[in-house]
Amino acid sequence: MRLLFLLSTALALSACSIIYKLPTRQGNIIEQKQLDQLKLGMTHEQVHYLMGTPIAASAFRPDRWDYVGYYKSPRGQVTERVVSLYFQGDVLARMDGMEQHGDTKAIDNSDVTGVVDSEKKGSKKNERDTSAPPAGGVKITPPGQQS
Repeated sequence: MRLLFLLSTALALSACSIIYKLPTRQGNIIEQKQLDQLKLGMTHEQVHYLMGTPIAASAFRPDRWDYVGYYKSPRGQVTERVVSLYFQGDVLARMDGMEQHGDTKAIDNSDVTGVVDSEKKGSKKNERDTSAPPAGGVKITPPGQQS
């Protein structure tokens, strides 16, 4: 009886030791490939199409758009990134926070690829040809021009 009690207590305590925490992502998902496509001279409409709605757009300063990304990994590592875009009239005039630091990689949409890759390692049912890189990014063309 005593052995049964000890085994059940040990089993109950070991089940509580590993608690999975979901990654926390807040604000904008800021991907470096999107930032690389931003060019001075783009219009509000082009920037909005490429980057999405800014999380911190002010009604008092319509010439400044702030994109704020926050990511907390399941292990507790916090990564933040702020990209500020300044407009003169309808044209992008200045960009701050464009350089990628080593710690901002987590803000990219890497969780999805990590989960998919780990699931594919175990099964070979859904194999795809990965020799050609996937088409990515967004191509911005000025209004009235077709490519």
